[in-house]
Amino acid sequence: MTLKVMVIGGYGNFGSIVCRHLGQMPGVSLVSAGRNRQKLAQQLDELRQQGAQDCSSWCGDAMGPQFTAALGSLGIKLVIHTGGPFQGQPYTVARACIEAGVNYCDLADCRTFVGGIGVLDQAAREAGVTLLSGCSSVPTLAAAIIDQHRARFARIERIEHGISSSAKMPGLSTIEGVLAYAGKPIQQLKDGRPYPVIAWQGLTLRKMPYLGSRLLANVDVPDLDLFAERYGAHTLVFKAGAGLKIAGLANALLAQAVRFGLVRSTQAWAARLYRCGLWFEKLGDGQSAMYIDVQGQGVDGQALAMTAQLTAANDKGPQIPSCAAVALTRKLLDGYVPQPGARACVGEVTLDEYLAAINDPENLKIEAWFSAGNA
Repeated sequence: MTLKVMVIGGYGNFGSIVCRHLGQMPGVSLVSAGRNRQKLAQQLDELRQQGAQDCSSWCGDAMGPQFTAALGSLGIKLVIHTGGPFQGQPYTVARACIEAGVNYCDLADCRTFVGGIGVLDQAAREAGVTLLSGCSSVPTLAAAIIDQHRARFARIERIEHGISSSAKMPGLSTIEGVLAYAGKPIQQLKDGRPYPVIAWQGLTLRKMPYLGSRLLANVDVPDLDLFAERYGAHTLVFKAGAGLKIAGLANALLAQAVRFGLVRSTQAWAARLYRCGLWFEKLGDGQSAMYIDVQGQGVDGQALAMTAQLTAANDKGPQIPSCAAVALTRKLLDGYVPQPGARACVGEVTLDEYLAAINDPENLKIEAWFSAGNA
């Protein structure tokens, strides 16, 4: 069986990682898609030098009217959409996939984008197509880690999780996306009620194994909606931060400027902070991690707390959000048939499948610690 997969934004930060993995996967015919013909040609040369046997490119606009026809003429069976930022982006690519009868997943971490994909559910079901949004660290990996240990809990009451990246900068579009809501109110959940906080503020220091202390701030993610229903949690918190504390302070200052009307648009400032981040990359330690704290009641009726952490060394952190789509592709090759419809990508990939897709045990490790009581 050959599965023809198109990666939109294939030469971008995350798209290039997805393409590199899929180029080495037996049974995958890879099509890297983008609007820059020169970058596509350069990427294909690199993929072939790395041993990719079946790869090609499509140069065009995935948001354009010709995209649906291109999917059909190329024989695409799965589209992996990495072309962020997803904040404010319409579902043009997903709708084209419905029209072409092609399965779809994206690497979105935007709360409204992932949470709103359900508007296409009926159309996707009628077309027999699966649309999975948020096929990334959040919510896919976070849910997979919790699901791995869910059987230990009779009840989950509180989930706090977050990401501390290394100092290595992602792509500019990623920075634009995560700073788009800086200084604006976002809703967390506290004791079963919506709890407003300000994005990229609420700074806290967290001691993390192997990483020392990291500065984290409030960030908006789909999990803050999804996990209340999925796990019954009454309190949900998500925080994130960069490997260098100065970056966290810069983000917090930008958020404060937005709050007081000193900055109206964060896009220009995102570009400036991106350039500054490139200057400071060499000061980082190359370590990044996702942590998850879960508190509730164990199956023995006693209070139970879990802390899990997936740690990445040597600047391998970008592998983590990229490889949910890789794991999903491998499952499809192995015969997995996802239920048609449009939904957030939770429960589709297990933690073991996720880690197998990354396949880098020297640089990534997962650990979990349990304690009685809410420690």
